[in-house]
Amino acid sequence: MKSQIVVCVFISIFIVFCSNTFSQSSIEGYVNCDNKPTEFAKVYLEGTQYGSLTDISGCYLIENVPSGKYKLIVSTIDNVREERSVHIKDNTQVTVDFDVFSKTSELDEMVVSGTMKEVSKLESAVPVEVYTASFFQCNPTPSVFDALQNINGVRPQLNCNICSTGDVHINGLEGPYTMILIDGMPIVSGLSTVYGLSGIPQSLIDRVEVVKGPASTLYGSEAVGGLINIITKKPTSAPLVSSDVFATTWGELNADIAGKFKAGKKAQSLIGVNYYNYSVPMDKNDDGFTDVTLQNRISVFNKWNFDRKDNRLFSIAARYVYEDRWGGEMNWTKKFRGGDSIYGESIYTKRWELFGAYQLPIKENITFQFSANGHDQNSVYGNLSYNAQQYIAFSQLTWSKEFHRNDLLVGATFRYTYYDDNTPATATFDTLGIGKNMPSNTHLPGVFIQDEISINENNKILLGLRYDYNSIHGSIFTPRLNYKWNSRNKKNILRFSIGNGYRVANIFTEDHAALTGSRKVEFLEDLHPETSWNGNINFVKQLVSKNGLFFGLDGTVFYTYFNNKIIADYDTDPNKIIYDNLDGFAVSQGISLNFDVSYKGLKMLLGATYMDVYSVENKVKTQQLFTEHFTGVWSVGYTFSKIDLSIDYTGNVYGPMRLPLLSAEDPRSEMSPWWSIQNIQITKKFKHGIEVYGGVKNLLNWTPNKGNPFIIARSNDPFDKNVQFDSNGQALVTADNPYGLTFDPSYVYGPNQGIRGFLGIRYSFK
Repeated sequence: MKSQIVVCVFISIFIVFCSNTFSQSSIEGYVNCDNKPTEFAKVYLEGTQYGSLTDISGCYLIENVPSGKYKLIVSTIDNVREERSVHIKDNTQVTVDFDVFSKTSELDEMVVSGTMKEVSKLESAVPVEVYTASFFQCNPTPSVFDALQNINGVRPQLNCNICSTGDVHINGLEGPYTMILIDGMPIVSGLSTVYGLSGIPQSLIDRVEVVKGPASTLYGSEAVGGLINIITKKPTSAPLVSSDVFATTWGELNADIAGKFKAGKKAQSLIGVNYYNYSVPMDKNDDGFTDVTLQNRISVFNKWNFDRKDNRLFSIAARYVYEDRWGGEMNWTKKFRGGDSIYGESIYTKRWELFGAYQLPIKENITFQFSANGHDQNSVYGNLSYNAQQYIAFSQLTWSKEFHRNDLLVGATFRYTYYDDNTPATATFDTLGIGKNMPSNTHLPGVFIQDEISINENNKILLGLRYDYNSIHGSIFTPRLNYKWNSRNKKNILRFSIGNGYRVANIFTEDHAALTGSRKVEFLEDLHPETSWNGNINFVKQLVSKNGLFFGLDGTVFYTYFNNKIIADYDTDPNKIIYDNLDGFAVSQGISLNFDVSYKGLKMLLGATYMDVYSVENKVKTQQLFTEHFTGVWSVGYTFSKIDLSIDYTGNVYGPMRLPLLSAEDPRSEMSPWWSIQNIQITKKFKHGIEVYGGVKNLLNWTPNKGNPFIIARSNDPFDKNVQFDSNGQALVTADNPYGLTFDPSYVYGPNQGIRGFLGIRYSFK
C-alpha cells in the first residue's frame, strides 16, 4: 500500500512537471543604464524564484517561466530600480528591454563650460548646471529663448509689448551681462542679442550648460553675469531621422525635421530645418495692438564630424536664419511700413553663422576653434528706420597639459567686430555731447592661463588670469580663483569662487528701448567699460536610498559689486532714456536653491531664488527696473511605465518688480503683481519611435494687463499727434490726454499671450 502511494505521488509530480515544462515560456531583453549596456543587473519576477543577471552586453534570459501575470523588476548595482508588468502565455518568448538612468550618473555627467575642458560635473571646480533635451521637452517651445523660462535664476525678459524683443537675465542682471554660446563659441552677441535668440530651434539641443557668475577670465567681455552654453547634437549620437511638429490653438505652427547621413567612411553630417509661423493677429486686451508679434521664421542647421587618427577632434557647423516679424495696430499691413499713419514695428532679419574646432595632428593637445557670423537687420519702429549690419570673427587656440597634480590650460584669442547702422551710434557724436567719432570696428586680442591644482582627492584649486587689449578702451585684466572640497563619497561638495568681470557697452545693439523712437536717447558723457567683482559659495548634497529614492540639493549664495555700471535712466525725464556711468556702485546679491527628487516614475525639479539688485548714487538706494526679488520654478513629472504615458506639470512664479512710469498721473502700478505661468502636458509613447503629446499652456490665463487700465501708453495716438508739450518738452495734461502721457511700449514684464492648447507629434528612428 505504501509503495502504491509513493508511485502515485511520483506519477502526479511527474505529470505536473511535464505539463509545466511544456507550457512554460521565457523572457529576454537587454538593460541599458545611462545609454550603456549594464552588466550584473538583476532582472527577476517579483514574488518568484525566477530571475537572471545581465551579461557584459547587458542581455538577460529568464527561462521556464510558467504562464501568468507578473511584475518584472530590474535592479542595477547603482541602486537603479524599474519595474514592468508582463503577461506570459504558454509557449511564448517575450522581449522586455530596459533603458534606465541613474541619478548618480545624471549628477556626474560631463560638462565643458566651467573650465573649457570636458570634465565630470562633480569634479569641476566651477559649478555648472546641466539641462538635457528631455528637460525642455516637458514644455515644448519653438525657440531657446522661450525654453529657458523653467531654469531657476534664469529669466527670459520681454522688452517690448509690440515686437516681443527679449534678453536673458541671470540672477537679476540684464541680458547684456549674459553670454550666449553655441558649442562653446560666442555666436550670439551684440546686435543678435535683440532677435537672434528666437532663431535657435530647441530641437538642436543636446544639452544646455549654465554658469552663474563672471566667466570673463575664460570667455572675455559679456560673461559678467554668467553664460549659457547651448551644446548641439553630434551627428554620431543623433537619430537617423527625427521630427517634431506641434501647433497651438492660437494658430502657431512649429516644425523640426532632422536627419543624419555618412559621406564616405570618415565623415558624418547632421542637418536640421526649423520652421515657425504665427500669422493670426489677436487683440485680447482690446488696446488696438497685436498681443503677440507675428512671425515667419526658417532656420537651417548643418553640422559635420570627421573621424581622425587617435580620436582627434574635427567638427564644423553652419546655420542660416531668416525671419520676418511685425507687431502693431491691428489694421497695419506692409504698405504702412515706415509711415506715420498706422503704427507698426516690422523687422527683417538675415543671419548666418559658421563655427568649428580642429585638434592639431601633433602629440600635444592643441585645439584651434573658430567662429564667424553676419547679422543684417532691416527694421522700422513706427516711422523710425533702423538698419544695421554686424560681422564678428573669432578665433581661439588652446593648449592643454596635465602634469603632476596640475591641469594647465593656456589660450590665445582674437575677436574682430564690425558694426554699422543708420543711427547716431556710428555717426559723429557731437550731437550727443561726446565729441568724437565711434569706430565701426573693434579689435580684441587676448591671452589667458588657467591652472587646476589637485591638492588631494578632496581638495582642488583653480587659478585663472586673462589679459585683453581692446582697441578702444585699452588693457583689461580679469583674474579668478575657485576652490572645491568634496567628501570621499562625493555626496557633499562645497565650492568657493571669486572673480572679476568687465563689459564694454553698445547701447544701440543691446537696448531695444533706445530704438523705438518713443523716447529720446541722451548720453551725458563718454561711456566707460563696466567692471565688477563677484563671489559665490555653492553647496551640493545628494542622497540615494536603497529603495531608489533620490534627493539632491544645490544651493548658492552670490554677491556681485559693480563699478562704472551703465544704467538706463527712465525716471528723470519720461521722454528720455539717459545713459551714464553710475557715480556710485551697484550690487546684485541673493541666494538660489535647487531641489531634485526622483522615485520610480516620479521626478521633480524645484527651484527658488531670492535676490536684491540695486544701485547707490549720492547715498540714495534705487531698486533696479524690471527685476524681481523672488522667482520660483518647478517641473514635476510622473511616468506610468505600464502604458508608456507621462504627465508633466511645469511653471514659474515671479515676485513684484519695479516698472517705468511716464508721469506722476500715470495710473498704472509702479510695481508689478505676483504672477505665474503654468503648463501641463500629457505624452504617450507608441512603438517605432512615435510620441504624441498635448496639453495646455498658461493654465491660469494670466496676462500683464490684468489689474492695469492699459499696458501700452497712448496706444490710441502712437505718433503723439494729439499730445501737447510745455516749453521743457513735457507732455501736458489735457482733456484728450488726462494722464499727461506719450506713446510708450516699455511697460512690459511678462508675455501677453493667454491660455492656449497645443498638440504635437515626435518621431525618432535610430
